Amino acid sequence: MQNKGLIRLFAILFGLVSIYQLSYTFITNKLEKDAEDYAVSRISEAEDDYVAKREALEASYLDSISDNTVLGFTSYDDAKKKELNKGLDLKGGINVTLQISVKDILKGLANNTKNPVFNKALADADNASKSSDQTYLELFFEAFDNIKGDTKLASPDIFANKGLSDEINFQMSDDEVKPIIRRKIDESIVSAFEVLRERIDGFGVTQPNIQREGNSGRILVELPGARDIARAQELLSSTAQLEFWETYSQSNQSLGTFLVGANERLKEILKPEEKKEEVAKPESEIDSLLSDVAQDSLDMTQEANPLLGKLIPANPGSHAIARAMVTDTAEIGGYLRMPEIKRLLPNDIQFTKFLWERASKDMEVVELYALKSNRDGTPRISGDVVSDAQDTFDQFNKPAVSMTMNTRGAKEWEKLTGDAYNNQTGIAIVLDNKVYTAPGVSSGPISGGRSEITGTFTVNETKDIANVLRAGKLPASAEIIQSEVVGPSLGQEAIDSGFISFIIAMVFVLLWMIMYYGKAGLFADIALVFNILLIFGVLTSLGAVLTLPGIAGIVLTIGMSVDANVLIYERIKEELAKGKGKAQAIADGFGNALSSILDANITTGLTAIILFIFGSGPIKGFATTLLIGIVTSLFTAIFVTRLMIDSYTAQKGRRLDFTTGITKNLFKNVNIDFLGKRKIAYIVSGILVAISVFSLFTTGLQQGVDFIGGRSYQIRFEKVVNPSEIASELNDVFGSGTSVKTFGDANQIKVTTPYKVDEEGVEIDNEIQNKLYTTLQKYLPDGTSFEDFTVGASEKSIGILQSVKVGPTIADDIKKNAFLAILGSLAVVFLYILLRFRKWQFSLGAVVAVFHDVMIVLGIFSLTGKIMPFNMEIDQAFIAAILTVIGYSLNDTVVVFDRIREITNIKGLKGGENINEALNSTLSRTLNTSLTTLIVLLAIFVFGGESLRGFMFAMIIGVVVGTYSSIFVATPLMFDALKKKIAPPTGA
Repeated sequence: MQNKGLIRLFAILFGLVSIYQLSYTFITNKLEKDAEDYAVSRISEAEDDYVAKREALEASYLDSISDNTVLGFTSYDDAKKKELNKGLDLKGGINVTLQISVKDILKGLANNTKNPVFNKALADADNASKSSDQTYLELFFEAFDNIKGDTKLASPDIFANKGLSDEINFQMSDDEVKPIIRRKIDESIVSAFEVLRERIDGFGVTQPNIQREGNSGRILVELPGARDIARAQELLSSTAQLEFWETYSQSNQSLGTFLVGANERLKEILKPEEKKEEVAKPESEIDSLLSDVAQDSLDMTQEANPLLGKLIPANPGSHAIARAMVTDTAEIGGYLRMPEIKRLLPNDIQFTKFLWERASKDMEVVELYALKSNRDGTPRISGDVVSDAQDTFDQFNKPAVSMTMNTRGAKEWEKLTGDAYNNQTGIAIVLDNKVYTAPGVSSGPISGGRSEITGTFTVNETKDIANVLRAGKLPASAEIIQSEVVGPSLGQEAIDSGFISFIIAMVFVLLWMIMYYGKAGLFADIALVFNILLIFGVLTSLGAVLTLPGIAGIVLTIGMSVDANVLIYERIKEELAKGKGKAQAIADGFGNALSSILDANITTGLTAIILFIFGSGPIKGFATTLLIGIVTSLFTAIFVTRLMIDSYTAQKGRRLDFTTGITKNLFKNVNIDFLGKRKIAYIVSGILVAISVFSLFTTGLQQGVDFIGGRSYQIRFEKVVNPSEIASELNDVFGSGTSVKTFGDANQIKVTTPYKVDEEGVEIDNEIQNKLYTTLQKYLPDGTSFEDFTVGASEKSIGILQSVKVGPTIADDIKKNAFLAILGSLAVVFLYILLRFRKWQFSLGAVVAVFHDVMIVLGIFSLTGKIMPFNMEIDQAFIAAILTVIGYSLNDTVVVFDRIREITNIKGLKGGENINEALNSTLSRTLNTSLTTLIVLLAIFVFGGESLRGFMFAMIIGVVVGTYSSIFVATPLMFDALKKKIAPPTGA
């Protein structure tokens, strides 16, 4: 091997970088464990609401050490950003897909017109969207074109209205209007994205993820670690409105009198004996959402001035009335909303609305504004008057925002700016009850509806503000069309089960390699452990998310990465059997195995890429780890193992055998006539496929909510329950179609219901959970509240541990993507094998064998779905299993084909004799790899957790059937297709 020094240096650096990347994860885990221990030591379980108090104390502890230097090169805050991300199924939390209502946006753009053609086109687009892949906007345009007659998009009562008068006029054709509407829709979705991101940043979870899904109007949001699921759902689905308010001046005497009076009244309220009860009352949902800071536990009696002691004088020239630390905002806001405090407001300011400045990432102090309101709490101007907003630069070349209003808004804006100029007050621009900016008016009323907002902004901030301003023009609901909620206790169980399966699989593989190959197996083990280090290092450096299927992917990589070393060692043994010297045999063994290794890993990699493209959420995690594992296992098997073997054998007197006493003569003189038995194999396979097809047409498959839509709940009880009895009771509540199955242990069930599957909204989710709680309450321990029963309520072992919701529209998309993924993988692999082996007969044999394997796996799931004691539903994870089966089957087939090509190129086809020789020569490798992979899969199946059992069962069947088909289906079919080109054997 050339350049050994360079490869050794690269391997060392690669390993050190991986250790460095993983060090951040070890640091955060250590500090978070210290915080947990500290909270446990300070707050006993005997206290009321001890879980929430411990969480608050943990957060406070971590906040206090966040900037402290750790090991001389990082801090907790820095390490937290660089640690290995854990997915929802390992950490708990919520994952939702939001559909921004393009229909609502169109109606808003058309000023909620009553035009019958417009509304009929919307109705037709609604119906078409249920079965079409096109975006809602394109479906609307198609529907409008089909029925419009003489009506135009630029009609005065559709889009050529006052609100869009600056861009659309009556003379425009539909083709001229459509690009403008497309841009407006995209702007609105971008704005909704920015609003959601702002909310999520304030929610307080670490490593949130939010991303747009193409031009579909869908936004994917992941909040790993979120505990209060109801708050998170409300945060994500509520509609935001942009508002403009006039502020009070910080010199307003009535406000000063109020703050002093409020401070004195709070001293009376916050007496020690009343402290605990009273302080808890004022907490509001929105403040707790946006600050996510628990301030209730602070000892307020130590403060001489509970309100004024926390307020800081406002900056001169500012239109705020005061400032405060970000960490104090929730507490101060709670005080100001107390009914007994609000009653102290003087008559001239009795409807005052107090709001905080939007806190950017690194801000420690924010401003408090007092806004002029009215009895109804409505703003002077709402955001629907803004027709456009762009980020720009002012006369001093500083970032600013240019804003344009419609005709009605221009008049209201002129009056508002005139009042602000005369009163020397500011105009607060508010979204989600946060003040983005509050500029003053320096040159009199602003007419024409055009103005510029300036301040101490960055370029990115002005882009965000412009987006927010546009969002006010196009308010649109965000419906949760898919969600997955995982309770924290279930996430910890997943980590534990994943770790156990990982260790068991590792130990087995390490021992097996030593038992089979002796000292050479030890070198393979070292390479394998190094491979695992590299996989985790790469995952961390890429910022990828580790999920439970991802752990399964890594564990599967352990089994499959052994394949490369097995191929190499088997080829070295063959070269030694030919009488070659040790060094030459090793060199030739590595060289001859390279082709098979690359072909096998490329075909598996192609299926993993397709899985990554068409999969979502945890399935992408599985594909990611599989792809990384393929690359790192190639590097460690081909280069790292070679380095160790060459270094060991280079020293005189060192003996290295690639066998042990047990395996020395194993498979040595095997000579099975595989092709002679092909007719029997055809009959067996034909019967199995026929039974599978018959079962699929008669019994079918149990489709999960991923494919049919609906809601499912994983619920755990204290004692064993009867699923049939519960199913009967729930069908009375939800109507027919609700299924209940034992899920894992006998005290755990999975409830799936299509009840109100077409209806969206948090209210429906709450309604269903209330019905579940009411029906199942008799099976729960006495005193179990609704909050205890619902997901994420606390660290618990009973109640709803996980819930999944999939709307019918997204279910159709998932089903379509699954179908495309399977077809795509077959097509890509057919082409690769055709290009690699230059004969279509090889491609035919491989694809038919894969089809054979998939049909048998589906057939077994159809036949046994109702009798197996674990989940056998067809969902996205099952599709991942099918694609992995395809990859594994092709891996095996390609290795066999590669050996057939090698031998027949030298010796000729010879009536199939040399094909049999090739099959026999690869038998040791085929059985060795299959057995190793099978044991690894069994370890995950038994110890990897209930949610993975169906997934693993499919893969176990696939490995067994795939090993069989590569020998008895793919090769015989390829041989029969080539038969006309093969001369009959001598003497036949």
